[in-house]
Amino acid sequence: MILAIDQGTTGTTCLVVDSAGTVLGRGYREITQHYPRPGWVEHDADELWQSVLAVGNAALRDARVEAGRLRAIGIANQRETVVAWDRRTGQPLHPAIVWQDRRTAARCDDLRGEGHEPLVRERTGLLLDPYFSGTKLEWLFREAGVDEAAAVGTVDSWLVFKLTGEHLTDPSNASRTMLYDLRRRAWDDELCGLLGVPVGSLPRVVPTSGVVGETAAFGGSVPVAAVVGDQQAALFGQRCTDSSTAKCTYGTGNFLLRTTGATEPAPADGLLTTVAWEVGGRFDYALEASMLVTGAAVQWLRDGLGIIRTADETEALAESLESNDGVYFVPALTGLGSPYWDAHARGTIVGLTRGASRAHLARAALEAIAYQTVDAVRAQDAVAPEPLAELRADGGATANGWLMQFQSDVLGIPVAVAPLADATALGAAYLAGVGVGCWMESELDGLAAEPRRYEPRPEADPEPLLAGWKCAVQRALS
Repeated sequence: MILAIDQGTTGTTCLVVDSAGTVLGRGYREITQHYPRPGWVEHDADELWQSVLAVGNAALRDARVEAGRLRAIGIANQRETVVAWDRRTGQPLHPAIVWQDRRTAARCDDLRGEGHEPLVRERTGLLLDPYFSGTKLEWLFREAGVDEAAAVGTVDSWLVFKLTGEHLTDPSNASRTMLYDLRRRAWDDELCGLLGVPVGSLPRVVPTSGVVGETAAFGGSVPVAAVVGDQQAALFGQRCTDSSTAKCTYGTGNFLLRTTGATEPAPADGLLTTVAWEVGGRFDYALEASMLVTGAAVQWLRDGLGIIRTADETEALAESLESNDGVYFVPALTGLGSPYWDAHARGTIVGLTRGASRAHLARAALEAIAYQTVDAVRAQDAVAPEPLAELRADGGATANGWLMQFQSDVLGIPVAVAPLADATALGAAYLAGVGVGCWMESELDGLAAEPRRYEPRPEADPEPLLAGWKCAVQRALS
């Protein structure tokens, strides 16, 4: 039995997976979102930890499994979110700063104006953007008064420390910090110096799959055998092993990843180069497009505007209209990510008339998810060795059949929806199982169930819709 932990932005999911890859138990709990100022997003680091304990135990109860029967634990996590804590007491020193947080946008502008972006791009494969961890860590040290002796890291580091007492991370998470040299596979002294982040405060980087410590948090003594960023976990769980297939996770944001193997892709406009994983001595890279607000736009319709009670309502509302009637919603609620990378873009709704209704806003929010994914796929196709032949989808929004069919129509290729929406947790389970010898990596393809497939409809004509979307985006950019 493997316990997989997926500590995400809006909630924590845990799965108990057996040696056949079957999910025996599941637990889930939402995470409180804190917005202390406009553009700021925070989590309570203690709440993240307590949610892991509660949800892990709930999954074990659901599976009717004793902790002593666990072979290993795998951790997947929201990636660029940062935590600082006291090494001695283990107490957080500041609320966790979430990847969506934009408080360092002006600092990124300054660094760009000083000419530092080429260095960041060349060393890390990333862009100068507040999405990434580097300027968040700088802010903790310079503005929040965190002592240089503190331990800092992404959420995986925090959870591993609470579970095992070790301070470490893996390359998939380290590569999201803006402080990690992809070629040297180590923390970069020059970038750490530029941002005032003490190298000694950062975690040790270890392989993605393999035992890193043991924990008694769930009873007994269980090895922690995988640490991986959530998007790379889903890529591994979806078994995307060549550049003709890519996975897109439909969650708070959308994240499109395509593996490039041992070859580090050259920097490409609007895209990121990242580490996929380090498994069995193999170091694989990926092209990534990060769309910052997709499912979060539907949450905003629910929590911010109150025009829906549940996200599920959007499917029927979208289906109630024959077309979008020219209404577009660009959900740049925390800026725009790939391929635009505009931290100062703002959410924009265009095309409103007296005939517009909540159904139009619901449909526009769903369409925006699909349009952003098309932008990302086309940006990747421009530099990938071959065009995308199939999109493999996972995440909560894949339950929306209208959205998945619309996605296939506007992409013009099949969309294969994972039978298990929790592909991120499943990927963490697979990596942990490989790390303790439960499976060989070559055996994992045989564990996958048949996906739900959507084919583009012959009558679909996406180009006029995409042209309207492009016009709306231009109005949202700063």
